[in-house]
Amino acid sequence: MNDEQRNIQTTETLPGGSMLFTPERRQQIARLLEQRQRLKVAELSQRFTVSEVTIRKDLAWLETRRLAVRTHGGAVFPTAHIGQKEGNFAERERLKSSEKERIGALAASYVQNGETIALDASTTAFAMVPRLLAKRELTVVTNGLRTGMELVQSSSIAVLMPGGTLRPESLSLIGTWGKPALQQIHISKAFIGARGLTLNEGLTDVNREEVELKRVLVEAAKEVIAVVDASKWDHVALATICPLERLDLIITDKQAPILLLNQISQLGVEVLLV
Repeated sequence: MNDEQRNIQTTETLPGGSMLFTPERRQQIARLLEQRQRLKVAELSQRFTVSEVTIRKDLAWLETRRLAVRTHGGAVFPTAHIGQKEGNFAERERLKSSEKERIGALAASYVQNGETIALDASTTAFAMVPRLLAKRELTVVTNGLRTGMELVQSSSIAVLMPGGTLRPESLSLIGTWGKPALQQIHISKAFIGARGLTLNEGLTDVNREEVELKRVLVEAAKEVIAVVDASKWDHVALATICPLERLDLIITDKQAPILLLNQISQLGVEVLLV
């Protein structure tokens, strides 16, 4: 018996629950997701009167068929998360350039001479580079090729780059080949950009291997500072980099949504607007 036959012949309900067959329930979930763009596991469990474990299996099945993108506690419709058309580094660098310049300048002010910091390959983290060139005895860990090439021009800055596969869209090295080395480095602050920021999913990005590298930087850092312009707020990308509770500071611009700002502040995460 193959998987499709097994799904058709079985149902799973809680006492007094619905008698929908598995394919019928999944079809309805897919339709709901397309209509509402975002759904929660708990909500679907109550709606279809099945266990949350069953709903998670449904969402996993839908994700394998590109009908859903799973998130922490639920799922989003594939076209609902940003990143369907990522654009290359130069194109993204031009977007919100003035906001990124202000965010980068403020973020760089948190870097002290003699520190070891990490910068991901995001264009917002790259906006920190002009202000970092004036620092002394700085060590920068980065997977961004543009960032590394600019910083190496300063004799006062040591640049460490983990090995990996070159990703042309972001001009970055991806993969976890450099993870053992990064785990031995004491990073005081990691500056992380993202394609999305929400209350439940935290910081998210569009490429799983890029996310894996960012997670390693987050794990190795004593402090984690998110550098994201307002266009990334209340959007969900493919995979979570880190939850909001792991962030020490978010630097963003003044167009960030007030409601989400207040909710994040209530979690104890400091937010600075420029």
